[in-house]
Amino acid sequence: MKVLAFDPGFERLGVAILEKKNGKEELLFSDCIRTSPKLSFPERLKELGKVAESLMQNWEPTAVALEQIFFEKNAKTAMQVAEVRGVLTYLAALHEIPVLQYAPAAVKVAITGYGKSDKAAVTMMVTRLVQVPAGKRLDDEMDAIAVGITCLASSAQFGKTPSIGTI
Repeated sequence: MKVLAFDPGFERLGVAILEKKNGKEELLFSDCIRTSPKLSFPERLKELGKVAESLMQNWEPTAVALEQIFFEKNAKTAMQVAEVRGVLTYLAALHEIPVLQYAPAAVKVAITGYGKSDKAAVTMMVTRLVQVPAGKRLDDEMDAIAVGITCLASSAQFGKTPSIGTI
């Protein structure tokens, strides 16, 4: 199983491609895609969509995993992130790739065993669970890797083909 995982955002979109081989998760690619604040919001969506579509075409994932939105304060930002998620969901559907969604707390439980872990704990465990190339990584990229690991771990319960849904 190969998963394309996203930590959705319009300024920074975390992406990761992971595959389960011989019962172990392997990171194949990860990045943090940034868009310029000088671009209009529709232009940013277009740019992110192009990157996501290219990843889907080049890597041919068997599932797309998305982190659900969790915002307490800024409704405008939450709405824009929801629009990014809409673009990603649309592209996955267009390419007939199942979409699985994970709540932030579910990702933290899967990675650290505790649903209220901080970003440092998640990052530390991600680097223990998969080999992450050396270099500075933004939180968004590490979060996408965590979402991908969660998808691969939870999909093992369902067999090779993931179901579409939310965990």
